[in-house]
Amino acid sequence: MQYKTVSVDGLDVFYREAGDPAKPAFVLLHGFPSSSSMFRNLMPLLARNFHVLAPDLIGFGNSAAPSRESFEYTFENLTKNVAGFLAALKVDQYFLYVFDYGAPIGFRLAMRQPERVLGIVSQNGNIYQEGLGPKWGERAKYWANPTPELRAQYESAFAPETIKGQYLTGEKPGTVGPDGYSLDIAHTTEPGYAERQDDLIFDYQTNVALYPQFQDYVRQYQPEILAAWGKNDPSFIYPGAPRS
Repeated sequence: MQYKTVSVDGLDVFYREAGDPAKPAFVLLHGFPSSSSMFRNLMPLLARNFHVLAPDLIGFGNSAAPSRESFEYTFENLTKNVAGFLAALKVDQYFLYVFDYGAPIGFRLAMRQPERVLGIVSQNGNIYQEGLGPKWGERAKYWANPTPELRAQYESAFAPETIKGQYLTGEKPGTVGPDGYSLDIAHTTEPGYAERQDDLIFDYQTNVALYPQFQDYVRQYQPEILAAWGKNDPSFIYPGAPRS
């Protein structure tokens, strides 16, 4: 495993790299509230057959976290940054592994340049209304009426107990180590973290609006998709998997 940084439009993108560059590229896109560290155990396994690349999204992990005044935290801008990352590394074709927040970014890339995507592994990577858990109904109310009071309510999404719950909910006691959620919690203490994550929660509505286009991409190009779902995920629920 190697740990590197590349500049994309003036922003440092941290990434993990493993495997032989002569082999097919496999790009791993992480979710909230994590980073490429979530793939630290998976990457050595994939490296046997692939050139594996896992960037930290802007505002996450060890990548740059510019101020909201200099960078608009939207999924469109995160997608542009990942596209720039792939261009900087001269990755023309690749397999995609998308998870959680990484899914709408990956599917944006795929539907715009379908010839570059060799296949997709989607882990709780939802692109269907059926895969949205009950909490998204409340978020839709916030999207329709984005008052400061409603925005403030979502600060609980970054609380330590909430993040621990994302790792531990539905799991057997003692089977999940603390490393992952402890690192995620540490990142929440960085300046501006809550505000930029609030921006992304509000902008998630743009992903839902694109679901029909993502679905059209799947129907038209029929990429090979492996959909793996955690049945106890309260956010992106398992009925999204059969549709994939």
